[in-house]
Amino acid sequence: MAKEYKKVTHCIFDMDGLLLDTEKLYTEATQRILDKFGGQKYTFDVKLSLMGVVHMDMCRKLVEIYKLPITPEEYSKLQKEINSQIMINSQLMPGAERLLRHLHKHNVPFCLATSSGQDMVEIKITHHQELFKLFNHRVCGSTDPEVKNGKPAPDIFLIAASRFPDKPQPADCLVFEDAPNGVKAAHSAGMQVVMVPDERVPIEMSALATQRLLSLEEFKPELYGLPPFDN
Repeated sequence: MAKEYKKVTHCIFDMDGLLLDTEKLYTEATQRILDKFGGQKYTFDVKLSLMGVVHMDMCRKLVEIYKLPITPEEYSKLQKEINSQIMINSQLMPGAERLLRHLHKHNVPFCLATSSGQDMVEIKITHHQELFKLFNHRVCGSTDPEVKNGKPAPDIFLIAASRFPDKPQPADCLVFEDAPNGVKAAHSAGMQVVMVPDERVPIEMSALATQRLLSLEEFKPELYGLPPFDN
């Protein structure tokens, strides 16, 4: 893993599993659907391969992997019905609010780049509206027409960077991600990336990350030329 940290001016955040503790809710929703069709186990290996993937690609792969007797579109409908019920209770991950408010206080521009669709983002941030208004903009991969290819393609991060008013170069952007697919996307975009994965993610899947942390609470902004925390 790279140990050289370069100065940045802008930050780009993934959402699920990084800012919001939604991955366990996705696991619950997926397992509920599998239970309707024989009760196969939604394993962490399968989950890991799908983290960061746009919605319909994920639906197609799950139907294929588990040989479900429904179409990807039918799977999507089932998942959205369940998600709309449980995602409203999404909680912030440790260190997320502190970091976002710190960057905002010091006028460091930051945005959201999530594979979730705009409709699902609104449900997930129901109890965090004020905090998410601090973002300069949001790119929602599953519903944004400009995002032609989902993670691990770099599209979403390049588009996110291009929508800042001053249009920073990729090298000036620092991405925060939890998923290997997201790390690959950021690396392909030419950006440094701080990975904050599930502890079960193998260390070798962090090879392209600039830094791997256990939690956002461990992040030190000054390593990347950003203002240090006040305390």
